[in-house]
Parts: sequence; C-alpha cells; structure tokens
Amino acid sequence: MPPHDPGHPHTHDHDHDPPPLPGRWQGLTQPGGPARRSLRVGIGGPVGSGKTELVSCLCRAFADELSLAVVTNDIFTREDAAILERKGVLPTERIMAVQTGCCPHTAIRDDISENLDTVEQLEARFDPDLVLVESGGDNLTATFSYALVDVQIFVIDVSGGDKVPRKGGPGITRSDLLVVNKIDLAELVAADLGVMARDAEAGRGGRPTAFVSLRADQRAEPVADWIRGLLADRAAALTASASHGA
Repeated sequence: MPPHDPGHPHTHDHDHDPPPLPGRWQGLTQPGGPARRSLRVGIGGPVGSGKTELVSCLCRAFADELSLAVVTNDIFTREDAAILERKGVLPTERIMAVQTGCCPHTAIRDDISENLDTVEQLEARFDPDLVLVESGGDNLTATFSYALVDVQIFVIDVSGGDKVPRKGGPGITRSDLLVVNKIDLAELVAADLGVMARDAEAGRGGRPTAFVSLRADQRAEPVADWIRGLLADRAAALTASASHGA
C-alpha cells in the first residue's frame, strides 16, 4: 500500500464532541469540485460485542439499495475480513483489511493514515455510497477521528451486565449511535434492559441507542434505518448547498 500523503491534513479531534447532525454534512462540499459521494461510518466496540456481525447485517440490509465497501482492522491478522468473505456479504474486492500492529484506537483516532489510504482506495475504485470502517476490538474509550469517518457507531453487548452504559467512556457517551447487542441473552446474564436504556439516555445527551439481537435480526433493521436517515439528511444538505452555490 502506498504511503499516505503527508500533505493530506487530518485532525486529532477525539477530545471534543462532534459537530451536531445534520450540520456535519456542511463540510463535504468543496469549491470547484464535487462533494464526496460516500458516507463513512465507523463501527467500534469491545472484542466480541458484535462489530463484524453488525457489518455483515448492514451489508445484507443494503445489498439491493446501495453500493458498499468495507475496511476491517485487526492487530496482526485479517480475521474479520476473512469472516466477511466467508459469509459472502460483499464481493471480496470490496473488503480490505488493515493490520494495525498497534492498539486499535491508534489506527482509527491517533494515526489514521493507513485507514484513510484504504478508504480512499476503495472510494476511487468503486465510488460507493457507504463505506463501513470496523475498528479492532477495544475498550470504552475507543473513538474514531472525524477526519476518517463521518459518523460512528459503538457496539456493546449485554454479557458485561447492565452496568456497562453507566460506566460511560467516550465510546458510549460520544458515539453517534450506541448499539446494545445480544438482548436475547439478557435474562441469562441477569441484565436489566430497562436499566441499560435509562443509563444510556442519561449519559448520551440525547444521542440515540438501539437495542438489537443481531442473531435474530440478520439485517440489523434499527441500525440500517438510522443510516438511511443519515443518507437522506446528507443528500438534502448537499442539494441545498449546491442550490445556494448556483
């Protein structure tokens, strides 16, 4: 993979709250050139929470609607990319793996060069509507740089108990969408979904939370609908921007 152009600026904005939606789309238009077409969605969360399964579900949900590409992150392997390839949710050439060789959050937040290069390669080759960037498994502090993605989803699951949303951390409090997965296991692990919903609402400043069982819902419809809403808002904002510039 060619080295990232050092003249390509990116910011380390993880210590700040992201700009509100849909105003975030205002920076996508550039004078003298077309707006970037793809919506970039980062998907983070702890190991085993269901990040790769969520990517699989979203690929199924949008198979007949959108052009997609996926970037996966693993420290030393390309295991998550291989899982997606075995599932057959996308043509293999639309799935690219980044081996970070370091803590997962470093490659999505602190030094995004390799991930950004990979995303831009996929955009140049396929002109996708949607690019999903899956982080390697990390802790509750993991967040994406908004120079890499437009929005970010953070995935947790009920197996850690209903205390997890209450623990907070930037992944939970600042992500654009919090996904609580494996709700079908709540009774088995004595997790109270009502408590999780209450604590998520209290800590997320009005940002949405989706409760899902990706094992039961193979298209992750609540998450897919949220992304559809983003695409519609983004298209409207870009249309309005183009009209004002005409």
